[in-house]
Amino acid sequence: MQEANATFDGLIPEIYDKHLGAVLFEPYAADLVDRLKPRGPKDVLELACGTGIVTRALLDGLKPRPRLVATDLNEPMIAYARSKVGGEPGLEWRQADASALPFPDASFDAVVCQFGIMFVPDKLEAMKEARRVLRPGGVFAFNVWDKIEENDLGRTAHEVITRFFPFDPPQFYMIPFGFHDSALIRSMLGQAGFAGVQIESVGMESRSPSARHVAVGLVRGARVVNALQERGGVEVGTVIAAVEEALRRPYGDSPLKARMRAWVVMASPGSGKK
Repeated sequence: MQEANATFDGLIPEIYDKHLGAVLFEPYAADLVDRLKPRGPKDVLELACGTGIVTRALLDGLKPRPRLVATDLNEPMIAYARSKVGGEPGLEWRQADASALPFPDASFDAVVCQFGIMFVPDKLEAMKEARRVLRPGGVFAFNVWDKIEENDLGRTAHEVITRFFPFDPPQFYMIPFGFHDSALIRSMLGQAGFAGVQIESVGMESRSPSARHVAVGLVRGARVVNALQERGGVEVGTVIAAVEEALRRPYGDSPLKARMRAWVVMASPGSGKK
């Protein structure tokens, strides 16, 4: 189930980027890049690059510009990101599994992953791989969503969608919001060979031009749309309209404003190897 929920294909990447990119992901991308700036990494590996939101932020925000290898498990995501970001000096696109990275030991100064580790079935192995490819003094910088109750848009979408299917509700949204135990994250990083681990809870405001705009992204811009189509019995447009109405009442319209919260992690390799 987790692997299926991590597959973003068809029109999903474009809708995800257009309707959710600025609302949910660009603010946290800027936060990650700001944390990396003082380190001045020369060689950066991005995991789960998605539609290239962090890729663009890293290229524009880090000075001097590093060599950047942007990877994702999903070819459609890489294809969309490549078409959007384009060819840039020092930028390489690669399909890669975060749990089995095709890079030598000690290849990078920073490994960056925005809202991707939650979709990896073997999270500990992905952490070990990040540790393996990092150089001494490097950093694994990533973020994960806090629990769904702290994230108004995801919680509302999940509640509305599941009401349409009382006997077999789609559980997609429990994946991105399901890896929020900071103590567990710290413990796993220790097992993976990281010593200096800083975890910070970061709340921000998500802003959308309208409730309709983000409702389209929350339904059509995620794998949950496939679950709706597979189950049948309700039109996708009907679900979007219901999500839109549920968002407009508490969070407004033109613009919509809602809460979001994530854990931001900066982890440095320990002296030994795992």
